[in-house]
Amino acid sequence: MKKRLWRIIVSSIVFIAALLIKVDIEWLNLALFIMSYVIVGGNVVLSAIKNISRGQVFDENFLMSIATIGAFLIGEYPEGVAVMLFYEVGELFQSYAVDKSRRSIASLMDIRPDYANVKHGEELIKTDPDEVKIGDIIVVKAGEKIPLDGKVIDGNSMVDTSALTGESVPREIGVGDELLSGCININGVITAEVTKEFGESTVTRILDLVENASSKKSKSEQFITKFARYYTPIVVIIAALLAIVPPLVISGATFSDWIYRALAFLVVSCPCALVISIPLSFFGGIGGASKSGILVKGSNYLEALAQTEIVVFDKTGTLTKGVFNVQEIHAEGISKDELLELTAYAESYSNHPISLSLKRAYSKDINNERISDVEEISGHGVKAKVDGKKVSAGNFRLMEKMDIPYYEDEPVGTIVHVAVDNVYAGYIVIADEVKADSAQAIKDLKAANIKQTVMLTGDTKNVGTKVAKDLGLDQVYTELLPGDKVDKLEELFTQKSAKGKLAFVGDGINDAPVLARADIGIAMGGLGSDAAIEAADIVIMTDEPSKIATAIKISQKTLRIARQNIGFSLVVKAVVLVLSAMGISTLWEAVFADVGVTVIAVINSFRALNFKNA
Repeated sequence: MKKRLWRIIVSSIVFIAALLIKVDIEWLNLALFIMSYVIVGGNVVLSAIKNISRGQVFDENFLMSIATIGAFLIGEYPEGVAVMLFYEVGELFQSYAVDKSRRSIASLMDIRPDYANVKHGEELIKTDPDEVKIGDIIVVKAGEKIPLDGKVIDGNSMVDTSALTGESVPREIGVGDELLSGCININGVITAEVTKEFGESTVTRILDLVENASSKKSKSEQFITKFARYYTPIVVIIAALLAIVPPLVISGATFSDWIYRALAFLVVSCPCALVISIPLSFFGGIGGASKSGILVKGSNYLEALAQTEIVVFDKTGTLTKGVFNVQEIHAEGISKDELLELTAYAESYSNHPISLSLKRAYSKDINNERISDVEEISGHGVKAKVDGKKVSAGNFRLMEKMDIPYYEDEPVGTIVHVAVDNVYAGYIVIADEVKADSAQAIKDLKAANIKQTVMLTGDTKNVGTKVAKDLGLDQVYTELLPGDKVDKLEELFTQKSAKGKLAFVGDGINDAPVLARADIGIAMGGLGSDAAIEAADIVIMTDEPSKIATAIKISQKTLRIARQNIGFSLVVKAVVLVLSAMGISTLWEAVFADVGVTVIAVINSFRALNFKNA
């Protein structure tokens, strides 16, 4: 891009010099124009020649080359250089919208484990995960990444699965449970038997999914390339017929006169209004989107967004805040404040996410002198004396172990049951919180004629179903791993029309494969993982789901402006071409009309920057 900019600057300086320096030596003046032309248009002509050798004749490079060289042949040197300069300026604007996101998925390497603790007798040996075999016994200590898929044979712990499922709530695992690579062991020591080699493990599959999904995703052709495929051969054929046919059939017509008209026709036919205004329209749309906190990584994605029919969401961190907070307090026999206080004190010595949520909700300083006899029961909960009262806080297993009747019709979320002096005192619901604008986002999308809204989540069925129902989503699929999400996405692709697009919105490492596979991948950039942001085509920098509808409106407005420019340019150009072919208008009149159309189209393009009226 820097090279193109420098070529434009240097060529412009030489071009201005050629216009200003008045000399009698014609060849010197011509040499300056040729120098300016070669500097700015040499690559375009070279590309045209290379494409012709490959059988790709009619593209915009060929059209620009033949039109500008034609201008030189009929002595209109300034026009030849000016048209090429305009073209390169348009291409420079377009280059800002080039997709840069898919070159690297380095961020995903954060979930790749560096080693595995393989047990040989009583000794633990650090081993490369690639060298561990099925059936080997591995030990995962607190804070370590789980290196391979396996089955727990000893130990209990809480496991952070957010790298795989995107869920903020840790999962409890024990003997007999499956262990997935890429997760982080939070507190206990786990011994597991390896069930899959590293090449087949979950973490490796995620990396492969991103790479493969990117290759499946078709790239939108640039409009000007598609346009030139039809426009260029038509213009060239008409120009050739204009040069050859009239002298043969019209009495008194000369080849020199009609060849001049044909070349003038080619110069006029140059679509500079299109090659400048179209990229500018999209550049304006991208600029308008960025003002609204929406980063669009390419004009092709902005174009595709306007054709979206299905929007698929991740849940945690996308529609919800991804923060584990106290949502409900149900007390029996004591006040809600007292229930929260006793529970927060009982859990105060733990760094478990549930404990942190309780302490955050309590929001007061903990006086450790009030606490005694703290006992943590792995996989169940905690017991402690608070102000002399025996407080037991944990899951339903703790209540069953203590033979205390509890509220069994559990609401959605993680439930902390509490007993005081062996009497059930109520329960506290801890769950993720839906973002303030999520419901509005779904309404806005439906108002924007989105046919289907879907949620894919790694969370449990009851949680996912409740969130989907509350927000008014059309479909929900729960308990999905990254590979499952890609499979569901493939199913959803069959439900859209041939021209329709599918957008996926996510924020975690686990979403990267789906973001890469979707027609348009949209990442929540404020709190989203680097891997998701890299894999996405559009990034919502403010983390607001409602901005998705805004982005769609901006894309629709941008396309309207681009189509206005196309229609206006083609109509005016058609009139001027007819007049030029008839010899009624002079070349400079035609040039003036063409430049005027370009200026009007460019001014219209800047409307795309005004995102408020999208």
